[in-house]
Amino acid sequence: MSETMKAYVYHGPENMSLDIVPKPKIQEPTDAIVKVTTSTICGTDKHIRHGGLPEVEPGRIIGHEFCGVVEEVGSAVTKFKPGDRVAVSCVTQCMECYYCRRGMYSQCVDGSWIFGYMIDGCQADYVRVPYADSGMHLIPEGLTDEDVLFVGDILSTGYYGAEMGRIQPGDTVAVFGSGPVGMCAMATARLWGPANIVAVDIDDSRLDFAIRNGWADMGLNPNKVDVPEALRAMTEGRGADVTIEANGFEPTFQGAINSVRSGGTVSIIGVFETPQTVEMNKLWIKNITIAMGLVNANRIPELINLIKAGKINMKPLITHTLPLSKVAEAYDIFEERRDNAIKVVLKADA
Repeated sequence: MSETMKAYVYHGPENMSLDIVPKPKIQEPTDAIVKVTTSTICGTDKHIRHGGLPEVEPGRIIGHEFCGVVEEVGSAVTKFKPGDRVAVSCVTQCMECYYCRRGMYSQCVDGSWIFGYMIDGCQADYVRVPYADSGMHLIPEGLTDEDVLFVGDILSTGYYGAEMGRIQPGDTVAVFGSGPVGMCAMATARLWGPANIVAVDIDDSRLDFAIRNGWADMGLNPNKVDVPEALRAMTEGRGADVTIEANGFEPTFQGAINSVRSGGTVSIIGVFETPQTVEMNKLWIKNITIAMGLVNANRIPELINLIKAGKINMKPLITHTLPLSKVAEAYDIFEERRDNAIKVVLKADA
């Protein structure tokens, strides 16, 4: 068996390449080695590619959203065995620290490791999964990789954004940014029973896509309408009950804040590279709640159950599928939104 593998490696800003690297090995009794069968390219990967996340060190294997087959487990792993098909959380969790005991896995004090960020990731033939018993989830019989592929990151992130929004039945929810994360936020917001889910984006094709798939009820393009005014017109002058920022840019950040009603909630799940200005002198008097954070990925079992029951289906997000050997081309397709690309998936080479 070969001791090397292919992996997409970050060597510095604007410098990533598909390299031959050593295959990962078990380092701790709680580890597993997973053969990656399906992975994705995420917006965070794009930030890393362009140097937007300087914490990522040169030599890091990129990627954090994936499914695979367990090849080997450490001596302390009890829930999984070689041959199991698994979906994997993008954040690791020791399950013993202060934060893990409270379900806040993203703040795990034992590294709070994120694949492709603080430890080697999944755009590779194999990946080492720390704390495998808590970070891996069996894929139910009858479901494909593509069915559950997004539970490890963007679907959990979208759910987290909706959850932080404290949506009530009958609410109007506006999601700023109709990328994959935003659409996952729309789809999971449905679980709370809002009356209207409004997609906000400057790309009409993405607004149409979100409506066509039933994730949004309507779309607003900031280049064509005054979004805060349009939302107030829909809500007897109040504004959206909940706004979700899913882009990480100044216009969507300001749009989310300016569109929420007094006493409403702004939920921020976008990844920001730069500081933002918050006008506290105007916001505090409106009793607005601003919630934000890195996904805890603590609802993966529930999301898998919802997928199995047919309540959530995010497979339409997959617009392009390429083999790992064409990962550089896949990044270009994703970044250029070539052929209306939304989510680009990488499959293991045959």
